[in-house]
Amino acid sequence: MASLGLERHVVDREVYGRTVDHCRDAGIRLPTFAQLAAPASIPAKIQKSLAGVWADAVDPANLFRVHWYNDGERTGQAAVPVHVVLPSELTGVDARIVVAIGDLFPMIRAHKVLAAYGCLVPRIITGQFDPTAHRAVWPSTGNYCRGGIAISRLLGCRGVAVLPEGMSRERFAWLEDWVSDAGDIVRTSGTESNVKEIYDKCAELSADPANVIFNQFSEFGNHLGHYLCTGSALGAVFESMAETEPGLRLRAFTSASGSAGTLGAGDYLKERYGSKIVAVEALECPTMLANGFGAHNIQGIGDKHIPLIHNVMNTDLVAGISDRATDQLSVLFATPEGRAYLRARRAVPEPVLAALPAFGLSSICNILAAVKTAKLLRLRHSDVVITVATDGAGMYGSERERIVARDFPGGFGTVEAAEVFGRWMLASCTDHLLETTLADRERIFNLGYYTWVEQQGVSLPDFEARRDQRFWTDLRDLPPVWDAMIDEFNQRTGLA
Repeated sequence: MASLGLERHVVDREVYGRTVDHCRDAGIRLPTFAQLAAPASIPAKIQKSLAGVWADAVDPANLFRVHWYNDGERTGQAAVPVHVVLPSELTGVDARIVVAIGDLFPMIRAHKVLAAYGCLVPRIITGQFDPTAHRAVWPSTGNYCRGGIAISRLLGCRGVAVLPEGMSRERFAWLEDWVSDAGDIVRTSGTESNVKEIYDKCAELSADPANVIFNQFSEFGNHLGHYLCTGSALGAVFESMAETEPGLRLRAFTSASGSAGTLGAGDYLKERYGSKIVAVEALECPTMLANGFGAHNIQGIGDKHIPLIHNVMNTDLVAGISDRATDQLSVLFATPEGRAYLRARRAVPEPVLAALPAFGLSSICNILAAVKTAKLLRLRHSDVVITVATDGAGMYGSERERIVARDFPGGFGTVEAAEVFGRWMLASCTDHLLETTLADRERIFNLGYYTWVEQQGVSLPDFEARRDQRFWTDLRDLPPVWDAMIDEFNQRTGLA
């Protein structure tokens, strides 16, 4: 799998040397994966210097903020990743639904910046990417390409965003502010489910050797970054809760599939706590549930295929969530009228209400899947289902305007808030949930053949190797190898 970011040694010494010189001149020091997993280990001098750096600045120091431990002000570090425990007044279930907040990541206010770093840095330290000559191409349905553009800017190289033209206006506005050239925003046809069109455009771009494609759906640095950094962060959240309530059990982790990178955190949690892994998709495009297809608006979870980095044979449940639910709940959670209803009629505590703007469309999708999972498994108050809020409501203001015009032409008030809450939260049930048998996992795994072997040229032996869990556990050796190479790279730049 030489093309998928799994190298353990320097491939091109000439490129490596130029990159060392570039980073020395630009003052770029690279954080290790271990530091991003446990940022308290970041040298005190660097932590102190961050106090004077704006979290959204184009400053290489912000590479050391690409982790889950940013505090609520995004200036310092929290002892435990910022999270919110959703009460039964909001979820309608006894189990604790715990949500880690991705809105605190630097630059893009979404956790996909971690995935971008995990994909690019292994290519830098192995001499496969030359920031002085190459362009980093980031195929995405929204946040990953923003993360890629941000990481590219911090590393002093040119980034190209490839994403569907139907994504939210806010995504494009952010990109327009961050790219160095308007031509570095490449719009493909369609919306969330049109991933194949993104791949086709990348195939065109790859004809130019100056373009290096960082396909989040097949780059194992994405999986490993989330396995180590997101997995350990969520484990720290659970451990902090268990310290005060020793009887708690971590029962499940839910995450929308998308690139399947975040699902790598589920592998980490399952190995340590025995929790189930719940892969989530849009009901309007039930690829895993029913070999289905379609279009939807849960932005951030592109589908109609099975990502190469999805450890399908370790997935315990699949959940389908309707985009009508995420659309309308996004209005409920983000508007004063919706929060007023939740305060007055549902007695949702103020700290929880204050956290609701941190929930974007895919975040709400993850939460609904957690509620459905709690109902299916009949979880109790001592049980925990953990998930992530991948981004916040700030990326979807234009979407909410469209949703209100479409679904609430008379306006959104108390009655509409009650209807939305009752229909999509309280009435959420165990339909469109699949507890995967071996046959189910084999079926879902086999769907990936058509994308990766027939279309993208992955060899059949490499594709098949992923069936065996030993393939995935063997990957765990890579981050320490990469960290040693990062340390050596920093030594060579003189910035260690």
